[in-house]
Amino acid sequence: MDGNGRWAGKRALKRFLGHQQGAESVQFVVETASRISLPFITLYAFSLENNLRRPKSEVNFLMKLLRSYLVGNVKRMNDNNVRMEYIGRICELPSEVQDTMQWASEATARNTGTTLTLALNYGSRSEIVDAARSILTELIAEAHQRGCSLEDLIQVDGLEARLDEHHVSDHLYTAHMPDPDLVIRTSGEQRISNFLLWQIAYSEIFITDRLWPDFRGIHLLEAIQNYQKRERRFGGLGETFTDEDLDTLEPAAEVAEEIVTELSPKQLAPR
Repeated sequence: MDGNGRWAGKRALKRFLGHQQGAESVQFVVETASRISLPFITLYAFSLENNLRRPKSEVNFLMKLLRSYLVGNVKRMNDNNVRMEYIGRICELPSEVQDTMQWASEATARNTGTTLTLALNYGSRSEIVDAARSILTELIAEAHQRGCSLEDLIQVDGLEARLDEHHVSDHLYTAHMPDPDLVIRTSGEQRISNFLLWQIAYSEIFITDRLWPDFRGIHLLEAIQNYQKRERRFGGLGETFTDEDLDTLEPAAEVAEEIVTELSPKQLAPR
């Protein structure tokens, strides 16, 4: 959801008007996701860094806009069978904002279509830290219950049995969600910006120059269409790569020789 401020700046408008227009884009995109039965969509609405580094007046406005969005759109979410959820350090948000968020979540809890997850006061590094703290807290509690030290508890089962990728994933904010298939980055930005660092290890990335306030359902469909043309390999060779393809690969020695001939004498000089 990047580009609200730039959208306003290009039109000589105040930043808050860009944020308001960005909120409109949310509903267009979510309703399209619902129509195509997209099971999950997560929007990076407000980062931990936004909360710490943006002017207080802008943060306050964003909190008011969030409450207004939730109150004004719950009926539309129910009409479109959309369920509301959140990830992030929600407990650090203003209490009145938390109350509205809880109300919207409960009001849409019975919906069975698209799950809209808003990442609020969210940072992926903080999420991983929180997961590590949660795992450690659970281990300490279990050791206390068994009447032994944490070191003894780990020695009994082995560290590998107590801490692996599955344990970390199960303690992230997104433990109830599948990892994303596609990350859409608006406004031409070519960075991850501390978003779902663990979860998007093998996600496809689609970058568009379109600013978020101009992003609509049709642009979501364009991104999905682009994604559908890709072959996801997850570190392998892909389904279209066969043993016959392997036989036709140029021998490694010949490839190495070709590379050497392209290098300059300076690059070949021994160290």
